[in-house]
Amino acid sequence: MADALSVVPASVLRNLSDKLYEKRKNAALEVEGIVKQLAAAGDHDKISAVINLLTTEFTYSPQANHRKGGLIGLAAATVGLTTEAAQHLEQIVPPVLNSFSDQDSRVRYYACEALYNIAKVVRGDFIVFFNQIFDALCKLSADSDANVQSAAHLLDRLVKDIVTESDQFSIEEFIPLLRERMNVLNPYVRQFLVGWITVLDSVPDIDMLGFLPDFLDGLFNMLSDSSHEIRQQADSALSEFLQEIKNSPSVDYGRMAEILVQRAASPDEFTRLTAITWINEFVKLGGDQLVPYYADILGAILPCISDKEEKIRVVARETNEELRAIKADPAEGFDVKAILSIARSQLSSEWEATRIEALHWISTLLNRHRAEVLSFLNDIFDTLLKALSDPSDEVVLLVLEVHACIAKDPQHFRQLVVFLVHNFRIDNSLLEKRGALIIRRLCVLLDAERVYRELSTILEGEADLDFASIMVQALNLILLTSSELAELRQLLKQSLVNPAGKDLFVSLYASWCHSPMAIISLCLLAQTYQHASVVIQSLVEEDINVKFLVQLDKLIRLLETPIFAYLRLQLLEPGRYTWLLKALNGLLMLLPQQSAAFKILRTRLKTVPSYSFNGDQIKRTSSGNPYSQILHHIPSGSQISEDGDVNQDVGNSSLHNGINFGLRLQQFEQIQHQHRMHVKAQIQSRNSSTSLKEIQRPEDTRRQPPAAEMNRPPSRSSRRGPGQLQL
Repeated sequence: MADALSVVPASVLRNLSDKLYEKRKNAALEVEGIVKQLAAAGDHDKISAVINLLTTEFTYSPQANHRKGGLIGLAAATVGLTTEAAQHLEQIVPPVLNSFSDQDSRVRYYACEALYNIAKVVRGDFIVFFNQIFDALCKLSADSDANVQSAAHLLDRLVKDIVTESDQFSIEEFIPLLRERMNVLNPYVRQFLVGWITVLDSVPDIDMLGFLPDFLDGLFNMLSDSSHEIRQQADSALSEFLQEIKNSPSVDYGRMAEILVQRAASPDEFTRLTAITWINEFVKLGGDQLVPYYADILGAILPCISDKEEKIRVVARETNEELRAIKADPAEGFDVKAILSIARSQLSSEWEATRIEALHWISTLLNRHRAEVLSFLNDIFDTLLKALSDPSDEVVLLVLEVHACIAKDPQHFRQLVVFLVHNFRIDNSLLEKRGALIIRRLCVLLDAERVYRELSTILEGEADLDFASIMVQALNLILLTSSELAELRQLLKQSLVNPAGKDLFVSLYASWCHSPMAIISLCLLAQTYQHASVVIQSLVEEDINVKFLVQLDKLIRLLETPIFAYLRLQLLEPGRYTWLLKALNGLLMLLPQQSAAFKILRTRLKTVPSYSFNGDQIKRTSSGNPYSQILHHIPSGSQISEDGDVNQDVGNSSLHNGINFGLRLQQFEQIQHQHRMHVKAQIQSRNSSTSLKEIQRPEDTRRQPPAAEMNRPPSRSSRRGPGQLQL
């Protein structure tokens, strides 16, 4: 201190702390001259003393004017040192940097001015303090005082110039500093950071691309800034980096892919578009590096396929196709399970396009890596089954294709049909709305006979009798009407002459027993007309209910369609197809006379030629019902086992082509008996429940009917009679 006071006059020190800028400036010029003389004399000890005096007595003073004078004095001392300033920077720079956080904005302003002048003198030697200076500038870029901000910008430009021309700058030491600040939201700081990234990237000797993963997320974060200028600057920087990536032989795609995947789900549209564009380029360029990240990338692409913005949808679809075209192998790190997991999760997407692409991926994996996919089948099977309830028909059809591909193996086929029946059981609307579509498509994909045989086997032992009846009725209607099942119908028509047709008839019969009308339909289709007639005769009162009559109405209308044209043509030979006539007449007798179905069938039967059945003489009946004579002449204990074959051995009337019709009838009656018992149990359960509720409400006893009336069966007049059905 004494050495400094001996070389710096008291008047200079006094003026250095004056409130007037001009006096401080003149004092600083004198300090510059004094230091210049000391430097020329090589007296660095006294120079250090002067700097120490300016620091302790001025820059750290509680008086603002003293601090201002100290800052301008330190800058002047540096100018005086010129080329020898570097050896004193450890003394000069720290107090200036400390002043950047001064509470007085004018002090902060002078700190910027002082450091600017110091930097101009020392240039490259300044780099040793770069991190501290950068930290200070980052804070000053968001200073509350506009003048300080302006001064900081001037200093910032100078520092950038120094860094770009210096060979001492360490990018490795700078990157952690940059990374810490990349998620700051202040717009001024963001502009400051993007500016530095752009400048450093322009320096040939600085490899910013190699450190891009460290600050890439921060740049993407800026794309959604409220300031258009910041968004534009960030986008410009990202575009430049993407171009460099395309031209670079070595890029760390993996780390950046993780960032892009997250940003592809951003709520900001511009950010999503930029992220998906980068992903698109990565998929094209990344090659083997991206194999471990395929699942994550797919997880980002699939939602974007349904994005509200068309540009994003277009890029996402292109990327999806590029990714699917790459044939990676599990041995190379391709994670089939992870891809399947992503596809499964996207099957729950609210967007149809995304669900469709997820199914395409599952299908692709099945074709390429079937063994691996089947090993993870338990993880996706339930989701695939639930997808059968999808509101989109296109999705349902694709799901069925996937199921069909899985079901090529017998054990998976059985599992599929079992789960399908289970889903129909627990979701009535699925059977009602999609049952026909699902069954028909499966018949095309997996062979109709195989599907129907498996369904019949499962339904034969179905414990839920109500469901079994509904399901059989649905399957029967599909069998009778669907073009996809034409070959199956043709096979059943040959049940009496073809062993394959017989096997199919017997296979279906067991489960078709759950519905009387289904059995009758099956018999008419298989041309087992005598058995159809016997089944009709075996029906009891409980069997002929509203549901039965509705089904019968449908059958009568179906008899008028091209599917049953062969049956109608057989009516031209009443002598040969007597059991067909008897069966149809039996159905007619079950129909309410006022129903449309009754009139349709009666009209059809009136057109049957009225031939006698005497083998020697064929004569027409002159009056009365045209088919009454036919029925009258059918011998008791018919000697024709089935229509069309009068030579069949009477002793084997219950057997035809190996079909034991007597046993079949017994099977039908047993199952129908179970249904009747089930209905009675349901009625008793409802009655018991009603009685219990009435007992629990004693206050309503005066409203209850007498006990005798409660036990009385409901009046038939309260029910809609058969003749009242609106068919």
